[in-house]
Amino acid sequence: MTLPPLPGGRSAPKTLVYSAYRQDWLDRHHEQPLEPELPIVDSHHHLFERPRPRYMLEEQLADINSGHRIVATVFMQSSSMYRIDGPEHLKLVGEVEFVNGYAAMAASGVYGPAHLCAAIVGGARLDQDIGLAREALEAQIRAGNGRFRGVRQVAFWDADPNVQLPLPDRIPHLLADARFRAGFALLAPLGLSFDAWVSFAQFDEAISLARDFPGTSIVMNHVGGPISIGRFAGKRDEVFREWRLKMEELARCPNVTMKLGGMAMRLFGFGFDEQTEPPSSEQLAEAWRPYMDTAIQLFGPERCMFESNFPVDKGGCSYGVVWNAFKRITANYTDAEKRRMFAGTAIEVYKLELPGPAA
Repeated sequence: MTLPPLPGGRSAPKTLVYSAYRQDWLDRHHEQPLEPELPIVDSHHHLFERPRPRYMLEEQLADINSGHRIVATVFMQSSSMYRIDGPEHLKLVGEVEFVNGYAAMAASGVYGPAHLCAAIVGGARLDQDIGLAREALEAQIRAGNGRFRGVRQVAFWDADPNVQLPLPDRIPHLLADARFRAGFALLAPLGLSFDAWVSFAQFDEAISLARDFPGTSIVMNHVGGPISIGRFAGKRDEVFREWRLKMEELARCPNVTMKLGGMAMRLFGFGFDEQTEPPSSEQLAEAWRPYMDTAIQLFGPERCMFESNFPVDKGGCSYGVVWNAFKRITANYTDAEKRRMFAGTAIEVYKLELPGPAA
């Protein structure tokens, strides 16, 4: 399969993996929402204060009020708001405490009908002492006040420094590590899921993990990471072929679901952030369709969910436009299939309890 060319005939994207969002640039293109009554659960977003560009209540409300029907959101581990004191292994509990308070504010209805952070996916160090790992998980469950649903310990790693994420803990082959797997075994008995952020080049380890822990719900982030920068630049068709083969194997694991989104990051090499004008939903849909169609065909709508990955993806497109792109990609699916991918799968996987017919 030959994938569509990069916008503007580009062939070698910059190697920075993240781009800062520019609101003035994003404001240069606006679209009316397609299918505005379709209920959406944004299954993956972050909150940042410092040192990253701020994305808190005011900024999130500005995005979700873009005209799409956002009924709820899922907070994803952001390594923010950690405690500054106390035992080292419990400092990350501060993030859950903060997000739970944020969710309680939204649940008051003062800020609108959307249930922001209705589910919380926190951080974890599953590769530490098993007793400390268990204590941290149990403390986050308590801090979540019924909203804590799972964890993400970022496993993304690549030997190429132009691909590797700017993370403080870079652990090669984390998913295969015996200490990590001992901590991973704690999740299912506690009713917790695991969000996996890896590149397609790490799929063998992800497949092995899914097969060895069939009772643990694993949510693959960002369409499984078919990245196209650094050592993968200029190899888009080759990457796609290898990614698809591994996706076929992964899809045979019934405990794995797939998040559709995250592709506005520079990691994917589309270069929309480098354009003079921000992209339209038509441009995004054309670039992303081969990947998302493939994922939906392999996993089925019942095991796929859409994510904004904001504000990280905000460096390449605006919130209203990204949801229009997803709706264009799914234009030929049935209403039931759309409701499943835009809300139902996330509601089921993250055990959301929402009023009304959201799913």
